[in-house]
Amino acid sequence: MSREAWIVVGVIAGVIALATLYGAIRLARKLFVTKRMLGDLGTGGKVAFWGALVYTILPVDLLPDPIYLDDMGVLTAALLYLTHLLRKRRAAGVPVRLPGARGSGRSSAADAAPRRGRR
Repeated sequence: MSREAWIVVGVIAGVIALATLYGAIRLARKLFVTKRMLGDLGTGGKVAFWGALVYTILPVDLLPDPIYLDDMGVLTAALLYLTHLLRKRRAAGVPVRLPGARGSGRSSAADAAPRRGRR
């Protein structure tokens, strides 16, 4: 291959690596937000959360590190599991902490309702 062809291949590989890195970072952020909403995760939730983060950070991967597709898959699986736990907890009527909520960590419809009488 010519030198120009190698440059094109390198640029394309760099763009793909940056796109997958961006996707992995977004998934990790969503994972942290979901963990905050759950509060007490239980054993399965803790293993899913910390296992996904350790796998993403450690250099030992199924695919080489410039290709973050396997990391994104692990983060997505953990996010789906934590979302399942969150839905199960909401269905059971257990209060769920909302990100950025102040106070005791409980949330309800009354907390989200606008306050009346004050302008």
